[in-house]
Amino acid sequence: MSTENKIYTNGHIMTVDDNNRVVEAVGISGDRIISVGSLKKVQAEMAEDATVVDLHGKTMIPAFIDPHGHFPDPGFIDLYRADLASPPRGESTCLADVFRLVGEKVGQTPVGDWVMGAALDHTSLMEGRMPSRDELDLISTEHPIWVIHASGHCGSANSLALERQGISEDTQDILGGRFLRDANGRLNGQIEGISAMAEMGDTHFLINSERFKDGFDTCREEYLRHGVTLAQNAWAPTSLLQMFAEVAEQGDPGIDLLVLPIAEIEPEFSESGLGSRWPDDSYIKLGPRKLFTDGSFQMRTAYLTEPFFTAQDGGTPDCGLPYVEREVLFSEIKKLHDMGFQIHTHSNGDAGSDMLLDALEAALLANPREDHRHTLIHGQVLRDDQLARMHKLGVTVSFFSAHIYFWGDKHYTDFLGPERANRISPAGSADRAGVRYTIHNDAAVTPTRPLHLMHCAVNRKTSSGRVLGEDQRISATSALRAHTIDAAWQVFQENERGSIEPGKLADLAILSDDPIAQSDTLDQVRVLETIRRGKTVWEQG
Repeated sequence: MSTENKIYTNGHIMTVDDNNRVVEAVGISGDRIISVGSLKKVQAEMAEDATVVDLHGKTMIPAFIDPHGHFPDPGFIDLYRADLASPPRGESTCLADVFRLVGEKVGQTPVGDWVMGAALDHTSLMEGRMPSRDELDLISTEHPIWVIHASGHCGSANSLALERQGISEDTQDILGGRFLRDANGRLNGQIEGISAMAEMGDTHFLINSERFKDGFDTCREEYLRHGVTLAQNAWAPTSLLQMFAEVAEQGDPGIDLLVLPIAEIEPEFSESGLGSRWPDDSYIKLGPRKLFTDGSFQMRTAYLTEPFFTAQDGGTPDCGLPYVEREVLFSEIKKLHDMGFQIHTHSNGDAGSDMLLDALEAALLANPREDHRHTLIHGQVLRDDQLARMHKLGVTVSFFSAHIYFWGDKHYTDFLGPERANRISPAGSADRAGVRYTIHNDAAVTPTRPLHLMHCAVNRKTSSGRVLGEDQRISATSALRAHTIDAAWQVFQENERGSIEPGKLADLAILSDDPIAQSDTLDQVRVLETIRRGKTVWEQG
């Protein structure tokens, strides 16, 4: 449709404004929303040549916003890596499946070139473990092979991959990272922690500019298909930032992006590096700076105050580990806070969150900032006292609610036990504490599926059908706000997007059903059309 002025009506138009109004019509001109309200009002405020678009009773909402993810990593997996995901996402149920899929990728790859597998979840495999170095050597000793876990926090390498990365039998563990060994003390190929994985832990490992652009285009189509018009890359070192800058220089990339530089490159990045030259009007904008306190639950590297419910390999349950020394975290938080940046910090375990809140409180006491919106990412086992403290400090949180479905059963039986598992991603408690929050998929850890994610937060059902924590359920309205206007607010974009209000970007999604009326079956609601900046960018069929 070429007409610049349009009026959408005859549908269920959910504005997600402060009053959650449902209106009769919305008028847009170019890339902006001009009028919202009754059809008579909108017609009076729009140009006479506006085209009327009949919604045929369907539901219109503001487009979804990704509060935390790793765009365009899903595109890299689709195009360049062996996808080793287990059901319900993929087909790997045992190590034999993993070896077959990696072997197929080896057969497609020139000798000497890297082969990478991704999205492997050892907790969903029959054997319950990661592949070993020797097993990967049986697939190929002429290709370096690296298989990274779905969490992004560990992986397994064959002998040639270890050699290429300079990892030898003399290599020692480092803070936040471990090089695992067999019963004889020999490296078994498994590497845990971002610090130990080094560049192999980067989402863009083995990606050059050409591959980046192809992966970008593939990932963009997936996001638009599911109604997402603002994506995020939440861990961007300098090399990845340069690739984003190259795309930004070419004009509109077809999706808006927020890119989070890693904390360690500051202040040089912003004072004299690429950040100092980043265009303010780019579709790809720089967002908060990113830190870590700990790792993941699947690898038992989340940092807890109480031990994991069970232990691996018959050992004694431990409390995981921090990824950073307390003094270093305090220093990094203070540096970024004093520079005026918003800070997003990956913190899974409650011990990691204690450390983070201590650091944020110290920075705020030394240098008060009224509206900082520092954000705790994941917060899967936040306690009520921590949420009360966050409310007092003005700290917000983004919950990884998809974990309830994909790993909730493992939390219940293995990672946390029934009591703590019943309050993972405690959005209900956040509501009661007055802490504003969002929900995320952390793609490519779990796929970008906003309506399924809302379903997880509202119904809290695991993949087996177990309900985890009735008192942590939230309303479908709260879930919709968490993925639209609250997600915009969390990154200071609430005046630009996130609700259907005059003056905002015309970023909209048309759904098959009303998500509020269909709260019990949110995962069955479908996106029929995605509108970005006033133009249809994806449409079913």
